[in-house]
Amino acid sequence: MNHPAPPPEAVSYPAAELDRRFYAFAIDRVVAWGLFVGAGYLAWRYLFDDDRVGAGIGVVVGTVVLVSLVFAVLLGVAGTSPGKALVGLRVVRDGDGRPIGVSKALVRTAVLGMFTLPTLGLGLATLAWTAVMDPGGRRRGGHDRMSGAVVVDVRPAPAVEAEDARPYAIVNLTAMRLRPAPPVAPPVPVPAPAGRPAPSGRPDPAPSPAPPPAPAPTPTPAPARPATAATPAAPAAPPAPAPGPPAAPPRSHRATPATPAAAAARWRVTFDTGETFVVDGLALVGRRPEARAGEPVTHLVPLRSSDMSLSKTHAQFQVVPDGALVVMDRGSTNGSVVVRQGVSKSLTAGRPSTLVDGDTVRFGDRTMTVAKDA
Repeated sequence: MNHPAPPPEAVSYPAAELDRRFYAFAIDRVVAWGLFVGAGYLAWRYLFDDDRVGAGIGVVVGTVVLVSLVFAVLLGVAGTSPGKALVGLRVVRDGDGRPIGVSKALVRTAVLGMFTLPTLGLGLATLAWTAVMDPGGRRRGGHDRMSGAVVVDVRPAPAVEAEDARPYAIVNLTAMRLRPAPPVAPPVPVPAPAGRPAPSGRPDPAPSPAPPPAPAPTPTPAPARPATAATPAAPAAPPAPAPGPPAAPPRSHRATPATPAAAAARWRVTFDTGETFVVDGLALVGRRPEARAGEPVTHLVPLRSSDMSLSKTHAQFQVVPDGALVVMDRGSTNGSVVVRQGVSKSLTAGRPSTLVDGDTVRFGDRTMTVAKDA
């Protein structure tokens, strides 16, 4: 009998991070051990005191078996447990995303129990190491492989990632301050009122506004003189118009000096893996970095992460027009840190930060050193 194909969303969840798996395991152990302790107390209070040792042991063992069976049924049918439900994880069958079934869940629970209690935690550390070293990169431990299961993260995707598929725009305030102001259009000349004749023989006024006319001088009566001493007065010359301010050339024709430092800025990055290159475009770093649709990426830097603290597309960096090297975290799980002269500063996701010569940037368990190339 052929089973129907699983829904697409059943197999599209990413593999769970190891820290979230540890939280779910701790919650499950607290719930189970709390029930075991309660059953042991009741057995000691009502059975061991009455010399019914066999009945008390039976109650404790029965509680352990019953709780383990309930956990296995929940895991096999729904792929969940109290701890996994709280942190948003689910155990599904590897390959098709279906429940693993009660029988496989019993095997997984038994292996996990044997590696936990009798070895005082050493077996649990061994299982965690097998998950870290999973060659498939899906963090499947030995108990996961024995039961054919994989633990996935079923939390809804952050709204920031689905909000806009365009690449992040890096805004550099220094470049904005150095950018020249936009050209200003010259003012439109105001026509002279009708009925006022223009002075003959003079060119038309310039486009710049004319200076205000000087007030006409008020004639004062001259003192009376004898007729014999009177001489013909020379005609008064018309007042010369006040010189206007020199017209400034339009801003659009002024030459803007280029910034040689910005044109010649070269930055070299060196990773602790030995990889080094000169940044000449947008670079993405992560375990398997991928560009968004329409994102002009020049460098893709895939790095191995021994403890899986590096996200798939962890961060980005590039040289902005003013010659500065800018880095930005892309919403990674463990974040990014800039170390400058021994002082560490965590980056805010989606907010660019300018780097200087000698800075070190930590992406999970990987580091990148920044140097200004001569």
